[in-house]
Amino acid sequence: VQLQPSGGGLVQAGGSLRLSCAASGRTFSSYAMGWFRQAPGKEREFVGGIIWNGGSTYYADSVKGRFTISGDNAKNTVTLQMNSLKPEDTAVYYCAATLYSTWHVDGMRYWGKGTQVTVSS
Repeated sequence: VQLQPSGGGLVQAGGSLRLSCAASGRTFSSYAMGWFRQAPGKEREFVGGIIWNGGSTYYADSVKGRFTISGDNAKNTVTLQMNSLKPEDTAVYYCAATLYSTWHVDGMRYWGKGTQVTVSS
């Protein structure tokens, strides 16, 4: 199973970026997929996620109202639309998939490679 992210880059504060993640692998299935981020010197933290059964979405308080997550279970893809970006959003972003009802870092079963998001002030 592989999670392949795309997107990211450099943007000015107030700008927007879109991250996408595609999962591949014949046996891949998950309960939910989401995005995490890790800034230098900080722990990896949950950003947003979507539960496939029902499509419920969840967000960290720090990104509510600015980020939107969407996904296609049939295609095993998840997208994070990031608007009104702030310098404090600068981090390496990771997509992940879980088999259980959890957004804890340790509960993620599969991880994609990180993609850098840099927001300049």
